[in-house]
Amino acid sequence: MTTENFEGLGLTEPLLRALRGEDYNQPTPIQAQAIPQLLNGRDLLGIAQTGTGKTAAFGLPILQHLAAVGSRPASGAPRALILAPTRELAIQIEQALKTYGRHLHLSRTVVFGGVGQNPQVTALRRGVDILVATPGRLLDLMQQGHLKLNQVSHFVLDEADRMLDMGFINDVRKVVAALPKQRQTMFFSATMPNAVSGLAGDILSDPVRVAVTPQATPVERVRQSVHFVPSSEKRDLLARLLRDPAIERVIVFTRTKHRANHVAEALGRLGIGADAIHGNKSQGARQRALEAFRKGRVRVLVATDIAARGIDVDGVTHVINFELPNVPEDYVHRIGRTARAGNDGAAISLCAPDEQFFLMDIEKLTHQRIEIASGQPMANPPPPVRPGSRQGRPSNRSANRPANGPKRSANPGRNKKRNHRGGKPRRAA
Repeated sequence: MTTENFEGLGLTEPLLRALRGEDYNQPTPIQAQAIPQLLNGRDLLGIAQTGTGKTAAFGLPILQHLAAVGSRPASGAPRALILAPTRELAIQIEQALKTYGRHLHLSRTVVFGGVGQNPQVTALRRGVDILVATPGRLLDLMQQGHLKLNQVSHFVLDEADRMLDMGFINDVRKVVAALPKQRQTMFFSATMPNAVSGLAGDILSDPVRVAVTPQATPVERVRQSVHFVPSSEKRDLLARLLRDPAIERVIVFTRTKHRANHVAEALGRLGIGADAIHGNKSQGARQRALEAFRKGRVRVLVATDIAARGIDVDGVTHVINFELPNVPEDYVHRIGRTARAGNDGAAISLCAPDEQFFLMDIEKLTHQRIEIASGQPMANPPPPVRPGSRQGRPSNRSANRPANGPKRSANPGRNKKRNHRGGKPRRAA
């Protein structure tokens, strides 16, 4: 289905008025395809990256349905549940729903870990129509008896692949088990690994499938390049790159919290406005850093993958991978932070010798070679960082390469099974 305006999607006047107030005139592809189906009560499987308009795609139909029913929520029993993997994404979803539903008499709240739960319990006790939550805190509140899900008529699982990456898959299944069988379910993921596909099959009922981008394909507008450089020279190279005034607003990615702090501090000593955002920082500190970046008070935001999930900031001109991710799908998520809303963007990767295997994984996933900006790959690079090393996230992968992967070395090695997933669930989100 195609439409040039929101009026053609079947939305009610209070929602259209809110959209006009935000100067939202033309729906994105996922909105144009999903909203009519969801208004008709269908379950939905959405394959979409961040920045495609997902929140309005599922949020507007939920608001319209709940407003039409008109009943008030019972204490501790929300009518709609939206599950997100990170605090930042949960907050952004709740804020978007507040904007879209400004002319409706519907209540909503957001719950997540890392902050005191008493205000969240109080809000739930008053009764909320829509609850946005991260899995850990949601289960905690359920186990303590502050929350029941037996009245949920609409359930959204957002960024399911990130739920898997963060070890939340079992928590998600516990939440789903507590939901009524009769409900409308909306399931969104940027990629569809087997575990995510299996989860979708378990919780969706005859869903309509909407795919607005090819699976795991980076944003086409992102110009990608790689610099081959020893780890010891990365900070100097990063500083030189940031001398380019065209790099106006940049997110620099690291694999670890420790590295994020060190990079931000090093840039600060050079007079480059930078702040770090990662899971060890309090929620208040994370929000202040994000707000300073959004308003342009700092030019560089240094982030880990998990903390950056849910960051939705307009005008990010560049993404710089100070360290390449050892999970290739994370590269797709990272570079999706730029080239939004029809703008161009660039992704620059700094690749040390022991990261060349990760680069090969990325090129295999994206089916394209990344342009070499400087340096040359080693013919026989050292193996990637082993689990337990201080240098990076546990790799869980073999030092050998699949025989059919992109070849930068003469001897890529033999095929070997890999498992990038796993680990204990993170409850901090």
